[in-house]
Amino acid sequence: MTDDIATTARRLVRALDRATLATGQHDGDGWPYASLVMVATDAAGCPLLLLSGLAEHTRNLGVDDRACLLFDGTAGLDRPLAGPRLSVMGRIQATDDPAARDRYLARHPDAALYAGFGDFRFHRLVPERAHLVAGFGRIRWVAAGDLAPPAEPSAVAAAEADIVAHMNEDHAAAIQLYARMGGSRELGWRMTGVDVEGIDLRLGGQVLRVDFDQPCADAGAVRMELVRQVRAARARFAQTAA
Repeated sequence: MTDDIATTARRLVRALDRATLATGQHDGDGWPYASLVMVATDAAGCPLLLLSGLAEHTRNLGVDDRACLLFDGTAGLDRPLAGPRLSVMGRIQATDDPAARDRYLARHPDAALYAGFGDFRFHRLVPERAHLVAGFGRIRWVAAGDLAPPAEPSAVAAAEADIVAHMNEDHAAAIQLYARMGGSRELGWRMTGVDVEGIDLRLGGQVLRVDFDQPCADAGAVRMELVRQVRAARARFAQTAA
């Protein structure tokens, strides 16, 4: 697996806040059933979902926990079939992990309104393999190991809450520079997460992924990369204004 293919696959999962969930119907012959779900990721890059026990897809998973999530990165393209999309196959299980809850609600703050309802539970999909279509002629199967972060995620995960709070409270201007580097000139972006490969931002209903140039194995490396990106952004936009 080339680094380019693996990186493209991981970026799609991290960058998109929604996916199409395919499960097998529980009350028939296993006919495929597709539904829209909102997603986040845990520190290891596994997709996280908040599902109601009353939903058809959750009832399907109670019979067969195998599922597929389609991440569609073609929105807004003039030629959608030239854009990237990734089908991630694995098994979905309910989780009571507080870190999973925190990451999901940071990504989807409106979900806090119903996350405490008795019929809702957080779930995690553990990938077994994936299929990437990254444009014409770029079609590859991706092993589960290639969807895992290229650096051990635990140290950054342990520092994530402090990093996010510090950036939002003390470095709002820097966050706007990250968003501008990601293509947005709108103001008011906030950081919702950080992992070994990048940061997640949110503004209202919009999300934005800003990738690091290289994986960061600990909080110190993250700080250095965030400072480097601010300097790069200031230099770039100074040249644009000149």
